[in-house]
Amino acid sequence: MPRTTHSVASRKRKKKIFKRAKGFVGGRRTLLRTAKETVARAMAFATRDRKQRKRQFRQLWNVRINAACRENGLTYSRFINALRKANVTLNRKSLAEIAARDPKSFKEILNFVKKA
Repeated sequence: MPRTTHSVASRKRKKKIFKRAKGFVGGRRTLLRTAKETVARAMAFATRDRKQRKRQFRQLWNVRINAACRENGLTYSRFINALRKANVTLNRKSLAEIAARDPKSFKEILNFVKKA
């Protein structure tokens, strides 16, 4: 009876790692142990940064809204507070887009909010 090997399974495991290590430089791409370590680290960063991307975008939107508000003589916090009181349900992403691309419309929103 021929002895069994695990060659198919181990090749699959290695291929999976090397596929993920594509684009890495030197031994990080070609040596199994180094590739394993680097891939594990890369995956950890990817997981962490998916969360951070959301934070960074919200931060960017806030900065853009604040800049547009200050051009029209209002602070960000007062503007957001006024939005809440006026029951305006525009989110920060869309407000930032309007502020960056269409200042006239943003000014109209500001005036509407100031009245309310």
